[in-house]
Order: sequence, then C-alpha cells, then structure tokens
Amino acid sequence: MSRELELGLYVFLLATFLGLELIRRVSPLLHTPLMSLTNAISAIAVVGSILVAGEQRSALSTVLGTLAVTCSVINLVGGYLITYRMLRMFRKSGKGKP
Repeated sequence: MSRELELGLYVFLLATFLGLELIRRVSPLLHTPLMSLTNAISAIAVVGSILVAGEQRSALSTVLGTLAVTCSVINLVGGYLITYRMLRMFRKSGKGKP
C-alpha cells in the first residue's frame, strides 16, 4: 500500500469518527440549520467528485469518482427532503394555508 493511500485512509477514518461524534451531540433544536449546512457541504462534495471522475487518470479513479458523484447526489437530495419535511412540521396549520 502506498504512503499516500495510507495517509488518505487515515484522514478519512478520523474525519468519519469526528463527524459521527459531532452529529450525535447536536441538540434537536439545531438540527434544521445543521442540515442546511451539511446540504451545502454535500453540494461541494458533488462538485469535487465530478472533477475527480472527469479527470480520467485511471479506470479506478473514474469508477470511484462516479460512485462518489452518485453517493453525494443521493445525500444531497435526501438532505433537502429531510430539511423540507422538518420545516413543514413548524408551519402553522390553518384552513387558508397549503
């Protein structure tokens, strides 16, 4: 295994555990603003993964880039749907409002 790949996997694992700990400790009151922020980060991930897939350095990087685009877009769409659903819960219900 190359040194670059080892370092990349190490950073990825640390970021994963840190992210899980941060998200677990967020109060429900801050969930909607946090989701908006993570949706913006997901949009940046989509752009980055498109760039990786488009470089076509090797077949592996193209396949992994395409997989990253797919996962990022699913995450982005799911995040917006969840945020929309949560915001609908806070609307006042009335007969004249949809």
